[in-house]
Formats: sequence, C-alpha cells, structure tokens
Amino acid sequence: MTAKPVNLTEALASFDDVYSPRIVARMNDYDVRIAHTLGEHVWHVHEDTDEFFLVLDGRFDIALRDAAGVETTVVLNAGDTFVVPRGAEHKPSSPGGAILMFEPSGTSTTGDRYSGEIPDHVDSTTGHELR
Repeated sequence: MTAKPVNLTEALASFDDVYSPRIVARMNDYDVRIAHTLGEHVWHVHEDTDEFFLVLDGRFDIALRDAAGVETTVVLNAGDTFVVPRGAEHKPSSPGGAILMFEPSGTSTTGDRYSGEIPDHVDSTTGHELR
C-alpha cells in the first residue's frame, strides 16, 4: 500500500471485472475494497464478521435469508450504506454499479460457506491489490 491518496473514480476506471474487489487502503486489520457490480453473486455467509457496503454508483441489492428460509431484499442506491450482520446468509445482485466495502483482511468474497455454483463472473478472492 502507498501513502498517497487514492481517487476512487480513477481506481474504478483502472479495471472492469465485476465482483472482483480491489484493495484501495488498509486500516488496522481491515481492507477498504471497491468493486464493480453487475448480475447475481452467490448465497453466502460470513460467520465471524459483519460486512459494510457503501454504494458509490448505480444500484446494489442484498437479498437476506433468515433461519426459516424467508427472504427479504434491501435495495441500495448511490450514497446508501448497509451492514450485513455476521452469520446472515445473503446474496448481492445489481443491474450495474460500484461499491465500497470494509472487511477484515483475508475475508473471502464468497464467505466462509456458500450455496450453489459460483458464477463465472464472481471472483472468489480475498481482494486484489490496486495497480
């Protein structure tokens, strides 16, 4: 990581992959990540950490599934934030946009467990360094 400021608009313009986050900063034991969003992610769970989302552009939906299997969807637009609580099964989707996330370093984009096949456009990663 560099000690220089990171312009998020320029950082997002430096890559096109969706659901393939780039680490733009580190703070304590957390990564600050940005990602393009388009299409459906995969149902997954982060057992030990909450997941913070800030929508930078477009729309970002988060389907949540409770223990009884009942689904609700949170619709987020540019400027909106939402925290998925640890242990909550969730599935992001988007008609197109960009997000910023705070997650403990080493957190996988597909969680500690997931259900179904990982779509080809979803990068199961702990983040990539911004170039």
